[in-house]
Amino acid sequence: MIRLALLLLGPQFIRSRWGVLTAIGILWTVLGVVVFADGLDGDLWFPVRLVGYLLIIEAIVTLVATTSNLGTQTILRKSRGVWFLIVGVLIIEPARVSDFILSFLFGAILAIDAVLRMSAAWVVRFPHWRVSFAMGILEMLFAIFMFQPYPDFYRGTVAYCVGAAMVLSGLGCVLLSLRLRKLPPNGSLAALFARSHRVDEVSIPVLPLHEHEGVAHALTVHVWTPAGSAKDPLPQPLLDRYVAAVDGMGVISTGHSALELTPDLYISHYPDVEIDHSPSDFRHLLRATSDNNVPGKFQPSYAIESAAWCPSTEQVRFERFDPRRLRAFWKVYSRDTTYNLTNRNCSSTVAEALESALEGSIGIGQKGPTLHAFLSSLLNPELWVASQLRKHAQFAAWTPGLMLDYARALKVAVNPPPLGLVTLSQLTVNMLRAHRRRRAFIAAARTRALAAALSRKDVAGQAAKPPAT
Repeated sequence: MIRLALLLLGPQFIRSRWGVLTAIGILWTVLGVVVFADGLDGDLWFPVRLVGYLLIIEAIVTLVATTSNLGTQTILRKSRGVWFLIVGVLIIEPARVSDFILSFLFGAILAIDAVLRMSAAWVVRFPHWRVSFAMGILEMLFAIFMFQPYPDFYRGTVAYCVGAAMVLSGLGCVLLSLRLRKLPPNGSLAALFARSHRVDEVSIPVLPLHEHEGVAHALTVHVWTPAGSAKDPLPQPLLDRYVAAVDGMGVISTGHSALELTPDLYISHYPDVEIDHSPSDFRHLLRATSDNNVPGKFQPSYAIESAAWCPSTEQVRFERFDPRRLRAFWKVYSRDTTYNLTNRNCSSTVAEALESALEGSIGIGQKGPTLHAFLSSLLNPELWVASQLRKHAQFAAWTPGLMLDYARALKVAVNPPPLGLVTLSQLTVNMLRAHRRRRAFIAAARTRALAAALSRKDVAGQAAKPPAT
C-alpha cells in the first residue's frame, strides 16, 4: 500500500522528504519489534483492548459509510468491515477461547495466502518468482507459529500480528525511501514499481515533461470481460469474471483491456498471431517465461478495434491525470512489441500505462503533496482495495477482470468521496431527520384517522337520534 501511495504522490515527494520518511520508518520498525517482543512472555503492556475498540469503530464506519455500489470495491470493503468487527469483538472479549480463535483465524489466513503466493510463483514463473516463493515460505512458517501455543498459550496473538505488520511496513518505508532518494529528475515510479523492471537506472525512463503532444480531453480504460467477449459462455462464477470464459465448443476467451487518451493516443497490446487457447496448451501458456514470448502488435484506435470485434464491456473514465507522463511512458514501452500471456499482456500494459498517467495525481492542481497527504492516503480505504488487487495481480498475472476493478478503485482513490466519520455523522443526521419525519407523518396520519373516526361517530349519532316532534 505504501508503494501505491507514493506513486500517486509522485517522485518529487520522495526526493524532498526521503529523510523524514526514513526516520518514520525506522521509528515504526523499532516500535513493531518492541510490540512483538512484548507478546512473547504473555504479560502484555500493549493496549490490546484499545486495538479491539479501534477495530470495532473502523468496522462500523466502513459498514455504514460504504453506501455506493462500487462492485468489487464494495465487496472488499464490506468484507474488511466484517473482519474488523469479528476480530475487534474477539479482542475485547476476555475469555481464553477468544485468544485461540484469533490465533486460528490469523494462522489460517496466513497459511492460505502463503499457499496462493507459492502456487502462483511456481506456476507463472514471473520475474523474481523465487523471491516471492521464499516470502511464501516465511509466511507459512509464521502461520505455523500462530497455530502452536508456545510460548504464551495464544495470549500474545494480537501483539504478534500488530508487531509483525508494523515491522514489515516500517522496513518497507525505509527501503523505499532510501532506494528512491536518488531517483533521477522526472524519473518514473511506475516503471520502477513494475514487476518486470531491471534494477538499474536504465529501466527508469527520464520523462520529458516539457513536451505536450496534442490536446488531452479524456482518459478511458476499456475492458472486454471474458464472459462479455465470449460467444454463449458456460456459467462459471468468478472464473469467467477474472480468469477466462469457456464456450460450448471448449474455446477459451480471456477478454481484453485497452486505454484511450483522446484525441490521438490508444494503447491496446495484442498478439500478432492469435494464441491457441485450447485447454491442452493453456496451462503451459500460463508461464511468464521467455519461451512463451510471441510477436505482438498495437491496435491503431478504439474505433477500428471495436468495429473489428465488439464494443468494450466496461469503461472507466478519469478526469485527473498527467497526459505528459502517459505519453512519455508510451514512447518507451511501444519500442518493444513482445507479447506474453501472463507477463506482458494487454492488461499489464494498461496497468503500467494507467499508473504512469496517475503518478503524482494527488498533487496535481496543488502546491504539491504534503506529509499529511501521505498519511491520509494510507488511511484511504479505496487505496487499500487497489493495493490488494495490485498485489494479487503482481503475484500471478493481470487479467481484464482485475484491471477493471483496479481502475475503478484507483479512480475513487484519486477522487475520494467523503468517507469515514464525516460520512458516518452525516448519515446519522440524515437518519435522525428521516426518523423525525416518519414520526411526524405517523402522528399526522393518526390525527387524521382519529378525526375521521370522530366525524363518522358524529354522523352515526345524528342518524340514530329520533326526529323531533
